[in-house]
Amino acid sequence: MPHVDIKCFPRDLNDDQKTALAADIAEVITRHLNSKDGSISVALNEVQEADWKAQVWDKEIGPKLNELIKKPGYSL
Repeated sequence: MPHVDIKCFPRDLNDDQKTALAADIAEVITRHLNSKDGSISVALNEVQEADWKAQVWDKEIGPKLNELIKKPGYSL
């Protein structure tokens, strides 16, 4: 049951663009993890730039940097 939780700065995406993004991500998960499309969930959470450090970096990226498969090219 893969779940992908995307956090990003606010984007002006309409519903069709969000659906297309989720479909593309689900396709990749299906291909690489051999999952069924119906078992995949995708969330898109927009975080204000001013809140990124406290809400995302300090809680999810920084403490788990050694566990990340792809590390960011920035640090805070």
